Amino acid sequence: MKRIMILALAIAAMAAFGAAADKPNFSGDWTVDLTKSDFGPIPPPSGMTRKVDHSEPAVTVVETQTGGPQGDMVINAKYTTDGKETTNQFMGADAKSTAKWDGDALVIATNADFQGTAITLTDKWTLSADGKVMTVARHFAAPQGEADVVYVMNKK
Repeated sequence: MKRIMILALAIAAMAAFGAAADKPNFSGDWTVDLTKSDFGPIPPPSGMTRKVDHSEPAVTVVETQTGGPQGDMVINAKYTTDGKETTNQFMGADAKSTAKWDGDALVIATNADFQGTAITLTDKWTLSADGKVMTVARHFAAPQGEADVVYVMNKK
């Protein structure tokens, strides 16, 4: 009986490890493809790159944007895919985020207050089968309305 229990625990541990290994890894240097992206009602940046370091469960992002409605900016963010809340700075405001897996997609929900205006961003990151294209579907919600954009990014 003891051997069966140990075997069952070992199989469960391997299954859990295997499930984690099946998740996409977003690590890499990424460049936005402006021709394939859809910025909806939001003016697009003239350029955007992302450096992602993904070592499950930690995800670190350095995003550089040029042009666009906010001008040139660099955003540094850290997330953890286990659903724990993280706090990052975004344009001078604290932004609280949770990241978790939804199948093979990483969903990052962020809430921030910009000078009394509550804004919610929900990003859904997916990776192509060959690992060379990351798609970020973003939903913005603010008192002024809602919008959806899609960033298509190619791995360098």
